[in-house]
Amino acid sequence: MAKNLFDDFSPVSAKLWKQKIQFELNGADYNQTLIWNSPEDIKVKPFYDKEDTAKKYSISTKASQFKICQNIFVFDLDKSIEKALESINRGAESLCFTIPDEKINIAKLLERLPLGKIAVYFRFRFISIDFVKKIDAFVKDKKTAVYCLLDPIGQLAKDGNWYATQEKNNFETLNIIAKETASLSLISINSGLYQNAGANIIQQIAYSLAHANEYFNRIDTINKPIVFQISVGGNYFFEIAKLRAFRILFKSIAKEYNHNLDCHIFVTPSKRNKTIYDYNVNMLRTTTECMSAILGGADAVANLPYDSLYHKDNEFGGRIARNQLLLLKNESYFDKVDNPADGSYYIESLTNQLAEKALLLFKDIETKGGFLKLLNEGVIKRKIQESADAEQALFDSGKETLLGTNKYPNKNDKMKHDLELFPFVKIKPRKTLITPIIEKRLAEKTEQERLSEE
Repeated sequence: MAKNLFDDFSPVSAKLWKQKIQFELNGADYNQTLIWNSPEDIKVKPFYDKEDTAKKYSISTKASQFKICQNIFVFDLDKSIEKALESINRGAESLCFTIPDEKINIAKLLERLPLGKIAVYFRFRFISIDFVKKIDAFVKDKKTAVYCLLDPIGQLAKDGNWYATQEKNNFETLNIIAKETASLSLISINSGLYQNAGANIIQQIAYSLAHANEYFNRIDTINKPIVFQISVGGNYFFEIAKLRAFRILFKSIAKEYNHNLDCHIFVTPSKRNKTIYDYNVNMLRTTTECMSAILGGADAVANLPYDSLYHKDNEFGGRIARNQLLLLKNESYFDKVDNPADGSYYIESLTNQLAEKALLLFKDIETKGGFLKLLNEGVIKRKIQESADAEQALFDSGKETLLGTNKYPNKNDKMKHDLELFPFVKIKPRKTLITPIIEKRLAEKTEQERLSEE
């Protein structure tokens, strides 16, 4: 029998480790030197051991089964079909179509796709019973997973207004769709809005779950997985733990409604830390963010092209983004292991703490009347803005770093003549029911100042 090498070493307690570290610090204060406090008020220590994971939540993540997704905005129908087929041939395993209006011929869009082999997501800029029924009629015998990412609350939060419908309200429309379609997953939560607007991780989890809870209370039939569209940022280990905490808490909440299906997590890298200057660094950022998504247990990952802030959709940027995921899946062996974060004391400790703090915030939201009530009162926007302002202050002072932007910028880098898209917050004055939650990147002010000086 092979000898266990660990038998040659005596166990070392956390207390002994800490004593050794304090000795090596040569008089420097342990807490001030080595412990830092995250925006979520989690104190991050220099080392972790099994004592930090005394309370462990049960979680299962299928990292080996994540699907590479390709985003496609449907404008020219024929070009969109060709792009979809080419993406599949080049490694995409699922497709996410953004549908701008009801004029799109959905049958023509889908008829040439290998529906039995890929999953399909639909993002809509409207809500329509008849349009969703057309999708259902086309795919019901195709044995493929289809997700209609319907999120009226997310529309209200982002736009300030509900979708326009013939029905009394958006929830009535959703209930009719749910009753009259059988093969589609219909409910989605645009969690990425909160991340890209500057919410901290505790807020992202709690707001998204409270957001989902509104649907549990208002939609009569939810017999398919709920899709969480989540954005991941650059805090590598925290983002892994965030996705794990999402699953834990969703399962706990869903059980109260006798909903026994796991949530479906669809991940895209955040825009908040992306830049137009030194834009190649965006590839490094999105690579680590995709890694966090996979290790955290995402069901599907759609990468963000490095030039998506300032270039229109193009073949090169899309191919590089897809190839980043192909490298992670096929050459980095991320498709070989399930539950890859298990056994990491640090990640498990973060998962526990994030879940506990987010659950407290979720309960506080429900005690005060629920997510929709606080959204209408402006509380959710105000709390996110407070977190965003705190992070912005860290960036402006140089304590939060974006390489190539507020640290080691290339003064010779010129971008004014390369901007095909407007990369900053767009102000569109109009009448809204509530003040919308605005997505804003950290580097916007700095970039505008640099552009004005070119």
